[in-house]
Amino acid sequence: MTIPAAGSRAPDFSTRNQYGEQVRLSDFAGRRDVVLVFYPYAFSQVCTSELAALRDRPDVLAAAEFLAISCDPMFTLRAYSDAQGLDFSLLTDFWPHGEIASSYGVFDADRGCALRGTFVVDRTGVVRWSVVNPIPEARNPDEYAAALAALNLR
Repeated sequence: MTIPAAGSRAPDFSTRNQYGEQVRLSDFAGRRDVVLVFYPYAFSQVCTSELAALRDRPDVLAAAEFLAISCDPMFTLRAYSDAQGLDFSLLTDFWPHGEIASSYGVFDADRGCALRGTFVVDRTGVVRWSVVNPIPEARNPDEYAAALAALNLR
């Protein structure tokens, strides 16, 4: 698995969000910076704490379009979103299983889930920042804020 390097084109994808709406990364081109937040499992303790930390940071969420991606089915993501009050898109990478995570080099085939990979993609579709944390280690929303602030300085 190869993780897209900073300065490389972000792999495009098309999938559904928790409401069944089609979402394509390239739809944001020219309009908005995007943060892709891959996470292993809906309803798990670490995933819930880190997505809640994002939910509770409107300053960070306002800076870009946040797309949280897991290999869970769409209906699970809807229940998870409703239960946690998450108002950003949760995207399914359920079928073909892990295809999007694989294209970003963050699919764990042995576990059948995404690693904790985060990618900041600018309006031109280029990866500008990324981090991959081990599955048990939550990410810090301050890192997203710093990466997005750096985009605005360019």
